[in-house]
Amino acid sequence: MSDRILDSERRFHDRWAAAIDLDGLRVQDYFEACTAPENRFILHHLGDVSGQRLLDLGCGAGENSVYFAQRGANCVATDLSPGMVQVACQLAERHGISIEGHVANALALDFPDNSFDIVYAANLLHHIPDPRLALSEMHRVLVPGGKACFWEPLRHNPVINVYRRMATEVRTEDETPLDIRFVQFVRSRFTTTHYDTFWLATLWIFLHFYLIEHVHPNDERYWKKIIREHERLTPLYRRLERADRLLKRLPGLRRLAWNLAVVAIK
Repeated sequence: MSDRILDSERRFHDRWAAAIDLDGLRVQDYFEACTAPENRFILHHLGDVSGQRLLDLGCGAGENSVYFAQRGANCVATDLSPGMVQVACQLAERHGISIEGHVANALALDFPDNSFDIVYAANLLHHIPDPRLALSEMHRVLVPGGKACFWEPLRHNPVINVYRRMATEVRTEDETPLDIRFVQFVRSRFTTTHYDTFWLATLWIFLHFYLIEHVHPNDERYWKKIIREHERLTPLYRRLERADRLLKRLPGLRRLAWNLAVVAIK
């Protein structure tokens, strides 16, 4: 089962990599746009990354590695997909940045213990057959006091689950969004854990894409669209974000958010 899932994920992301336009990748916006609250949360808890050895686990097209390398980190970009690793290295070259690129399986990393100051993973764990094993590998390769940073979709919101059932062509068949209780496992492995959830009322933007702008989820990846078009979405997002801050104070509502972001210290 595990090998079948990994092979399927590799093929899917190799096909995606072959279609990526480097000119369309918004490196800074991916971390600093108002519609990137997960990465803004992570940046707040990371602080200065200059001189830090950083493992970008599941690097995708490389926006993460390039962003952190631009800020002085020594980045190792890894992905199960050779195509994605190639794109990440091309993006780094386009930006005049040097990174290392390696094909790697997050369930069995080919790095010694205590190799990295930071491990960063964006939208990776829900693609993996055993996210707990992947987190344990992240913990293993971190130095004492190192930080594991990741953000992932949650499974609890009925609206986003409808979206998932519609977006069959831009998602892999074996994706398994996390349960909010995954945070408890993180806390059991790390000395300190910071987390937050994002996108409650702000999910109206997804409904707006579909109901008002008539953009089908299979025609455009909404999670990319919110970054690419963040300038025009800013006024609407800011209003809805204020509502999110209020909603998350109510018992049980944080788990209904779309995404979870975590920074954990070994």
